[in-house]
Amino acid sequence: MIVAPPCGLDLCSYYLHSSFLGVRNSMKFFKQLLVAPAALGLLAPMAAGATEVNVAGVSDYASVSEGAVSVEQVTSITQFSDVYPTDWAYQALSNLIERYGCVAGYPNGTYRGNRAMTRFEAAALLNACLDRVTEVTDELKRLMKEFEKELAIVKGRVDGLEARVGELEAMQFSTTTKLEGQTSFVLGANAFGGELNEYDLFGLNDRFELGLTATEINDFLADPDDGLFENTPFSDAAVSELLFSGDNAQYYEGRRFGATTFNYDTQINLNTSFTGKDLLTTTLRAGNFGSTAFFGAPSTLSTLEVASDSLDGGSSSDAIYIDKIFYTAPIGSSFSFVVGANVGQDDMMPMWPSVYPSGDGNTVLDVLTLNGAPAAYNKTQGPGAALNYENNGFVAGVQYVSQNGMFGNPQEGGIATDGSAGVGTVQIGYQAEQWGIAGVYSYLQEAQLVPYSTAFTQLSYLANDATINSSLNAFALSGYWQPEETGWIPAISAGWGINTLSDSDGAADFIVTTSQSWQVSLHWDDAFLQGNSLGVAIGQPTFATALKGGDTPYDGNYVMEAYYGFQVTDNITVTPAVFYLSRPLGELTYLGRDGKDGTFNQFGGVLRTTFTF
Repeated sequence: MIVAPPCGLDLCSYYLHSSFLGVRNSMKFFKQLLVAPAALGLLAPMAAGATEVNVAGVSDYASVSEGAVSVEQVTSITQFSDVYPTDWAYQALSNLIERYGCVAGYPNGTYRGNRAMTRFEAAALLNACLDRVTEVTDELKRLMKEFEKELAIVKGRVDGLEARVGELEAMQFSTTTKLEGQTSFVLGANAFGGELNEYDLFGLNDRFELGLTATEINDFLADPDDGLFENTPFSDAAVSELLFSGDNAQYYEGRRFGATTFNYDTQINLNTSFTGKDLLTTTLRAGNFGSTAFFGAPSTLSTLEVASDSLDGGSSSDAIYIDKIFYTAPIGSSFSFVVGANVGQDDMMPMWPSVYPSGDGNTVLDVLTLNGAPAAYNKTQGPGAALNYENNGFVAGVQYVSQNGMFGNPQEGGIATDGSAGVGTVQIGYQAEQWGIAGVYSYLQEAQLVPYSTAFTQLSYLANDATINSSLNAFALSGYWQPEETGWIPAISAGWGINTLSDSDGAADFIVTTSQSWQVSLHWDDAFLQGNSLGVAIGQPTFATALKGGDTPYDGNYVMEAYYGFQVTDNITVTPAVFYLSRPLGELTYLGRDGKDGTFNQFGGVLRTTFTF
């Protein structure tokens, strides 16, 4: 490397000075050019760190200039705060600015005259300044002769870049929109176990006060759609889905959901920005999980995070529908807002206090992605808006989303009506480089908006909404920590939630007044091989801890999962995973034949292949 003399001689000038011995006195104009490390002030303010010529680097100048510190044209040498009349090149630089106007500085008013440049950079500067020169002198001719090869290379590369830009512009999808997508193939199966026999519906009769006769119960077992529950807080569909019947629950559910299945889910995001700071997100989705155990049956707890079904938004299976559409934009330097006609609660959070799971394509059960608090982080979706604040790691946000906000009947929908099924959420948190923590409060207008719980708690919330219709207050505290470097020490995510009915007056004794949830998750990046990941999680989704009548519920259920993600390529991930639900019915498992506690569990395995594009 050539070291500049103490007088501050620019490296590029020094370099070329040594190349032009004998014509030194005739180089006045070129000396003016070469004292300017603005050399690539016209292309990029970058320094050459070696005397080796990097030909390939020239083609990168344009792209580098966009990501580097921007440069600004100057009209007077006095605009530079670090150039003084005592500098040897002061007059030369002043003449270059005033006569040719092809010198640029940095936005902070500095010139940085001691930075180095390569011959290619000098050629690029000369090429830029030639457009400003009105008289081709002998000195300029000699300079052009000296840099003839470099100028030809630069010109050729510029022409090539222009041709490529023209081709890309002709083929581009949109000048404002970027398309990103993910498709998942899921091969999976479930097995059911336990000794839970036919439910003692007389026990249900006592607990739920339905006043059923033995004949009515037998008729219902024979035909679950016979209207038995028409005049009760439950529908036939709710009972048939939430309560298993048959001679033995494991065989009954095995007949319904025991087959191996192969399904897909596709998500396409159209990310549009009009200013470079805002973002309009449109998510298109299609899938065919609707008739599998991975889409919420027989227990909602076995729902995969990636599972979708086109019947949700299309007229037939496999139809593409608009899953989400919302707009995000900043307000000043610290605030931002989100508004959408179909947006999820999770899309509007100022922070997500978890680093589990790791990477695209590694999620398994959806319930284990909700920070240990499915009630507070309920992912309710519909028309909504949010206002968020972020400054020096501190975040805060307030939002509202209405699940039925698109319907006009105020009894069944609308925004901020009795039928809106609205959720209001407030979050306060802090996130640093390696850790984060957040507290959340969510007000659920209807308790059944809790997405994941035991069958007993879910049935109780359905009954609550059909009778006293009390709202639910959900609180959560969640956080994470991750090591500075990957290794045997895992990243840890944990969360806890507690939920209470706002008013239980007039509720039946079996109504759940308090419920809780928790989760602990570990994951390792670069596990065994670089790019691969390993994760395990255990928790208890929403389960009853107090009933209106004062009885102690036995509603606990453990959910566990483990996965290992193989990063096959940058765009393909293969993730085998297993999960286990120890007691998905919760309290209802207790209602076995002859009043004895039964057992019922679910074990599942999936092989997920994810393609990102």
